[in-house]
Amino acid sequence: MPRAGLTTDRLVAAAADLADEAGYENVTLSALARRFGVKDASLYAHVRGLRDLRTRMALLAGGEMTDRIAAAVAGRTGEEALAAFANAYREYALSHPGRYAAIQLPLDRSLVAGSPALRRTAELTYGLLRAYGLREPGLTDAVRLLRSTFHGYCALESAGAFGDPRDVRASWDAAVGALHIALVNWPRA
Repeated sequence: MPRAGLTTDRLVAAAADLADEAGYENVTLSALARRFGVKDASLYAHVRGLRDLRTRMALLAGGEMTDRIAAAVAGRTGEEALAAFANAYREYALSHPGRYAAIQLPLDRSLVAGSPALRRTAELTYGLLRAYGLREPGLTDAVRLLRSTFHGYCALESAGAFGDPRDVRASWDAAVGALHIALVNWPRA
């Protein structure tokens, strides 16, 4: 019987908070059970195991990040939309490092099939790029370029790897501007 007050949503939210506080790699069922003052076995009434918990964390974080990006992009087009998208992405990645790490891991497709959060993320990203006139296969290539640029920059920034005295935000803005130029001039089939 599930422990009173313990729900799947509360467990996943607590796991996401723990990831932000202690690091994604430190989220374990034991750590989560300690946080709630229960035995590890009590969690299995709500999640199937660590993989299930981490998949749920990724979906939670992905939904949160997409909501922020959607709000930032609303009513904008072109370079302004791209900058809003990029800035919301960066802000989420830097302010929620554990949740962001969860988003980056490959998910079991059978566990996330039909996920509204993943579908919305794809719609938002592809919509932004279709406004640049991109179509497949260039559309998928552009999505990969944006994701790798945003992720790489955020990973390096959060690790403190930018040692030059130039303002990190100024370099970010320059990178986003360069992406806009690349998208405007994307090779068409």
